[in-house]
Amino acid sequence: MATGAPGAGGATAAGKPVSATRVAIQNFAFSPATVTVKAGTTVTWTNQDSDPHTVTAKSGAGPDSPTLDQGATYQYTFTKAGQYAYLCTIHPFMLGTVVVTP
Repeated sequence: MATGAPGAGGATAAGKPVSATRVAIQNFAFSPATVTVKAGTTVTWTNQDSDPHTVTAKSGAGPDSPTLDQGATYQYTFTKAGQYAYLCTIHPFMLGTVVVTP
């Protein structure tokens, strides 16, 4: 017998894009690691770790935050459709992607 309500919660299968406008920085990872938004959407990252982090585009246009201490937030508005890969320049193993649809 299945339990739980259809559509409840926000969980997805691992690796699947999530529609979100907020990304948590916690446990040395971006969560969710991949988000999908419409062009014109502002995404907000919040550092929940005690260590500092950045949100920096891997190349080209995209987010470029200052160093974010614990509790700090950074916002970036994605105006053009495309795929934007980003990382933490302090901890380059931390990777994320924003997929922007028209």
